[in-house]
Amino acid sequence: MSAVPPPVRVSVIGAGSWGTALAALACKQAGAVLWARDPALALEIQRTRCNGRYLPEIRLPDTLEATSDFKHALMHACSDPARGLIVLGVPVAGLRDTCIRLADALRHLPHAGLSIVWTCKGFQPETGELPHEIARAAFKALPAVGLGVLSGPSFAHEVARGLPVALTIATLEPRTAQAVTAAMHGNSARIYNSEDIVGVEVGGALKNIIAIACGIADGLELGTNARAALITRGLAEMQRLGVALGGQAETFSGLTGLGDLVLTATGPLSRNRQVGLAIGQGRRLDEVLAGGMTAEGVRCAQAARDLGRRHGVDLPITETVCQVLFEGLAPQEAVTGLLSRVARSESPLAPR
Repeated sequence: MSAVPPPVRVSVIGAGSWGTALAALACKQAGAVLWARDPALALEIQRTRCNGRYLPEIRLPDTLEATSDFKHALMHACSDPARGLIVLGVPVAGLRDTCIRLADALRHLPHAGLSIVWTCKGFQPETGELPHEIARAAFKALPAVGLGVLSGPSFAHEVARGLPVALTIATLEPRTAQAVTAAMHGNSARIYNSEDIVGVEVGGALKNIIAIACGIADGLELGTNARAALITRGLAEMQRLGVALGGQAETFSGLTGLGDLVLTATGPLSRNRQVGLAIGQGRRLDEVLAGGMTAEGVRCAQAARDLGRRHGVDLPITETVCQVLFEGLAPQEAVTGLLSRVARSESPLAPR
């Protein structure tokens, strides 16, 4: 009989809802350490087996270790980097600083063969960069490290509860795909592989904006026909921009395109849909955000619109969402504007 390979050693950086959920998932078949910036949160998780701030009422595995010691968390994966996996459970806004800090630390630790994957979805608001562009710049001096993005239709609360989920790891490094699969595939999760990093990331970014549009339509009580139209035409929008940026058209019919879009545009746990719903019901964006609700689609909508303009890609739903969010366009007028657009071919890759 062949020997069973040793388990992957997983270090998760970021103890928000998604980072905590992935750490809990990895604990089912790999050793996992979860790093929290806040020492009090790390201590709470360690003592109570609960992340009351982000995942209340979810009991975390007894085998999950939580720490606020950054180097200690990294050493878990770096003690055997060939089977080490670092998962960055931070938002796009914090990705650059996290990657720079991590790269600086790894220069002084064993890292040959290590894999690093990020999970955030969106564009960097100021520059329009996708997450892989940020990560590659930060880790360019560490060529022995494998990089990738883990994405797909997933709510953290359901993953933490052990409910079924399917995710995609997009990477050009086979060992990174293997590490993620070994750490998370099986039990309640199914992991698929892809080499289309751009397509996977564009799908993850644009679906949040389309979900805001669907929420607005639901807030206006426009019905399920309107929601279906927005999802379908939003998918075409995602595909057009993704292909223009170098992604593969077929990626958008998969988990990180259509799958993630349907979940985010219809699921009751979707924060982007909730923001749109509140605006469609007459609330102002500043009022919604002041209540503590955050949504990546709000943060990156203007960057997506600017990328579309720069590449000559027509993004009517994204343009309209930006007008509603930032330029004072009334939601009902936005709907009228979309419906009055000139009739044209349905082909998703048509320029208009």
